[in-house]
Amino acid sequence: MTAHKTLITGASSGIGATYADRMAKRGEDLILVARNQGRMETLAARLMAETGVAVEIIAADLADQHDLKHVAARLYDDPAIGTLVNNAGIVAGGAVSTADPEALDATINLNVRALTRLSAAAANRFAARGHGKIINIASVTALMPEQFEPVYLATKAYVLAFTEALHQELHAHGVVVQAVLPGVTRTEIWERSGHDLSALPTEMVMEVGDMVDAAIAGLDMGELVTIPSLPDAADWNSYKTARLALGPNLSLSKPAARYGVH
Repeated sequence: MTAHKTLITGASSGIGATYADRMAKRGEDLILVARNQGRMETLAARLMAETGVAVEIIAADLADQHDLKHVAARLYDDPAIGTLVNNAGIVAGGAVSTADPEALDATINLNVRALTRLSAAAANRFAARGHGKIINIASVTALMPEQFEPVYLATKAYVLAFTEALHQELHAHGVVVQAVLPGVTRTEIWERSGHDLSALPTEMVMEVGDMVDAAIAGLDMGELVTIPSLPDAADWNSYKTARLALGPNLSLSKPAARYGVH
């Protein structure tokens, strides 16, 4: 069976709902996953009426182990799913020194554990079929450890590194992998996390439709890492080249002379 379904997590609003709109307009049948069933039903009705695609809803909390296993099993078992958009995530935690430990755990569970479990299920099946796409939504904060909440940005740094490594594993099997690193995007996630977008300069805040359109364009261009607001891709390539240049000296038999260890 030719894969033609896209499964999108966090699909009830914001980036996930916009991906659903764009993929439906490309003729992709959809599986929408989120906690808010009512919103997904409204979105599904609109997309089916406007585009004629089939839309299925799975009401699931991916922070719940049972729900996560259910969605992972669907990815593993359904041969029609050809694209996974790992979008579900939360901005929470704040300063580590004063944060609620439960909030930190919740951030890691959703942003890291759920994304990894679903990516693994998709990777297994897509590699066996020789085709498929895994799109992981990270954040530019992965590149800015000095400027944002430690736990959130660390989860997004994980998503970036995980996706780059996953590409190395899967590209020979015909599986396309992409990490998307949005900057500040106008979605409800910021309000829910207590951040006031109106306090930021308007030139820093991207509309969600523009962000997703750029991300999909990057996917079509074959980008492994897409940063929608970055004007010159050469800047990212320079960053990556500098990082790779460290490689030959990262694991040697002797400490560097600068430490004075004899």
